[in-house]
Parts: sequence; C-alpha cells; structure tokens
Amino acid sequence: MIFFEFAKRNLARHKFRSVLAVIGIVIGVLAITALGILGNSVRLAASEQLCMIGNELVVFPYGEEAISEDDFEKIDKVADAIPVRSSVDKVILNGESTLVMIYGMRSEDIPKLMEKEDGQFLKHGSLNCLVGSRLADYYDLRVGERAAIGSQKPRIVGILKERGIGFDISPDNAIIISDKMFSSLYDSTSGYNSVIVKVDNIEDVEEVREEIEDRLNKKEEVVMVMELKMIVEGIKELFNTISIFLLGIGAISLLVAGVSILNVMMMSTVERTKEIGVMRAIGTSRSGILRMFLFESLILGAFGGVIGAILGFGTGFLVDVLILKEASYLFAPSSIFYVFVGIAFGIGTSVISGLYPAWRASRLKPIEALRYE
Repeated sequence: MIFFEFAKRNLARHKFRSVLAVIGIVIGVLAITALGILGNSVRLAASEQLCMIGNELVVFPYGEEAISEDDFEKIDKVADAIPVRSSVDKVILNGESTLVMIYGMRSEDIPKLMEKEDGQFLKHGSLNCLVGSRLADYYDLRVGERAAIGSQKPRIVGILKERGIGFDISPDNAIIISDKMFSSLYDSTSGYNSVIVKVDNIEDVEEVREEIEDRLNKKEEVVMVMELKMIVEGIKELFNTISIFLLGIGAISLLVAGVSILNVMMMSTVERTKEIGVMRAIGTSRSGILRMFLFESLILGAFGGVIGAILGFGTGFLVDVLILKEASYLFAPSSIFYVFVGIAFGIGTSVISGLYPAWRASRLKPIEALRYE
C-alpha cells in the first residue's frame, strides 16, 4: 500500500527521533510484560502450595481446653482426621540451645502431611525424631545425630522436605516426635491441640465442616473449625490484586512513551505541512493522509512492542529464577498471555497517541499548507 510505504520513508528520514520513540515503547512494554509475568508466577507458585491444603479443615478447641479423645473420635467418624499435639520447648541442636516447635503425631499420619528428604519416617511408638528442612540447614543437622529435648535425646532418623508456612502445621522449623514420646515428655494424655481433617473431595469441605460443628457444638461451643479453602481463595484474590497493581506500574511507563510518540507525530506534522499541502493539491484524500500518519504510529508501536515483549520475557525469566528459583511458571499459558498483552498495549498506545496528529494533518487545507513556511 502506497501510504504504508510513505510512512516507512518518513520514519527513515528521521531515524534518531524514531529510535527514541521506539525506545520509549520498548521500556513501557518491557515493564508491563516483566511485571505481569512476575506477578503471575508468584500467584501460580503460591496457588500451587496453597491448593495442597485446600481440602483440609483444622479443628481447634475453644478456650484453653484440649480436644478430648471422645471429640476426636466423633471427628474421625466424619472424615479422615489427624490428631496433633504441639508445644514450644528448649532444644539443644549441635551444641546450641534454641526454642523449637515440637509436634507429637501418630507415625501413620506423618506421611499424609509431609515428605522426607533424607532418612526415614518414624515407626510406631518410636523414641526417635524428624527435623524440618530449615532447622536442619541452619544447625547443619544430619541423619543419625541426636537432639536433646528435656530429659530425652532422640536420634534424628529423617530430614523433612521443605513444606512452607502452613495453616495446619509448619514443620520446616520444627521437630516431629511420636505421640507416645510427646506424652512421656509433657505428660500430655488429656487431649489434642488441634485436629487436621483431610476431605477426599474439595467440593465436600463445606458439608464436612457443618457436620463436625453439628456433632460437637450442639449444646455449647466446644471447637472452632477453620476451613482452609476459604483462606486459599482469599490469598489467591490478594495475589490477583498484586498482579493488577504491577501491571498498573508498567502502564505508567507506557503512558510516558505515548506522550513521547504524540510529541514526535506533532513535530512531524508541523515539519511536513508543505508536503501535506502538495499531496492534498494533487488529489490525495483526507483519509489517505490520516492513514499515512496512523501507519507511522503503528510501525513505531509494532517495533517497540515486539522488542519490548522479547526483552520483558527474558527479564521475567531472570526474575523468576532469582526470586522463585523456578522458571517453569514462565511457560504457563497465563504467563505467556502477558507477552501478547505487552505487545497489544504497545501498539494500542502508539496508535492512540498518533490519532490527534493524524487527524490534524488530514484537516489541513491545501492552500494554507502550501503557503506554510
């Protein structure tokens, strides 16, 4: 198309000014793409961790009373229930004394909530212990070493995989011992600090919660049931908001680029007033002049958008590797989507910024344009 060729020629005549306009678009698109990918990657990483506990309920006792054995049996009849005893105690690890969370659990329940990185899980009634990954890293603990808890010195038989902060339990900085050993250490046989309920189908979580409350809270409030699914949904919503906020920051950069293109196109209109007059005098229509200027904006936006998106994708890769230590989220469809969003924003900003100068150029009267000095 002849007007497209005219647009390319006009941009080539002012290379330096065109390059500066393209750089502005590149920066804006890079910001939108990279920040969009970062926000989406963080959301995916958090969702992946949180969805692992989305089918859980955590039952806590009201007040200072523990959950009794009878109440636990009522809960266990509704769904698979995992009783947990917990206490904070002073522990000696590799000669250093520190306060650590101690969990007492049945040996068969531990694999339901955790994975081991090294060693083995506890056997029934074991007097040994497991340690969380961060605790093991910080104190340089190895399988076979001992930890001093009160009067006991259990052997570390397993190191757990990192699990992250949980709403049910947080084992990364904790020590896990058998319920038998916990009872002997703390004379705790009266009940449990919490009960974790695993529901087979996430859609049944609400129904299970209501049934537990009906069974235990008939006469008075005995337990409080926390539905982790609701917390997971709330956190997902929070990360969606963060993603939108990051996109907003990138959009500000693109807005600045749009002003730059507006300035470039306005200057081009003024400089080429006589040329526009000649074109109008030989029969070029107003729509032809309009298309020529819009093509210039489109070319600037397309070049800047594509280059910015490629650089943004590369920046997103580096940020994911540095912050999340994981690049797989970069290739998720929802992350790739931001590459196209960046390009679309770049082209859209350029074309919108070029609308007024293009309209102004098309409205010039041939005689007045030819007289312009």
